Amino acid sequence: MKAKMFRALLPLAIVFTMVSCSSDATEDNAADKQIVTNYSYNDTELKLVQLINDYRASLGKNRLEVINHISYKSEGHNEYMIDKQALSHDYFQERANNLIQVLGAERVSENVAYNYITAESAFAAWKNSPAHRENMEGDFTHFGVSVTSDPQTGKKYYTNIFIKKE
Repeated sequence: MKAKMFRALLPLAIVFTMVSCSSDATEDNAADKQIVTNYSYNDTELKLVQLINDYRASLGKNRLEVINHISYKSEGHNEYMIDKQALSHDYFQERANNLIQVLGAERVSENVAYNYITAESAFAAWKNSPAHRENMEGDFTHFGVSVTSDPQTGKKYYTNIFIKKE
């Protein structure tokens, strides 16, 4: 008797699942295209902004303007890395596409770091790495930064995204 009832209800359950779990792609895309204007910077983030801009100025390069939306995207990546317990550039293209669509970026680049205690130590590591230094010295106009501590380990994750706008 249970088997007959199961067979009778199975098609109904499948139809219900397909209809009730469908996503509204328009709603997701609309939310992803909104500019985030509020971001609360911690002391480490503010220090990193200063270090990068002072370094660029020492080379005769333009200072970069901070955009909260970029810092918000950086923070989201830090949270992802904390969740995965791994340093990565996973989903960089999605972040870059968002910054191109939402902010009109022409170019996007990213630096990440993990387990540096201070902004100075993370900055020094980036400066001593040719690829990371190239990003810091690059032809960019704006940037954002996030430094997030893993609540379980206390270790810090850093994401710094650079963009060029006209």
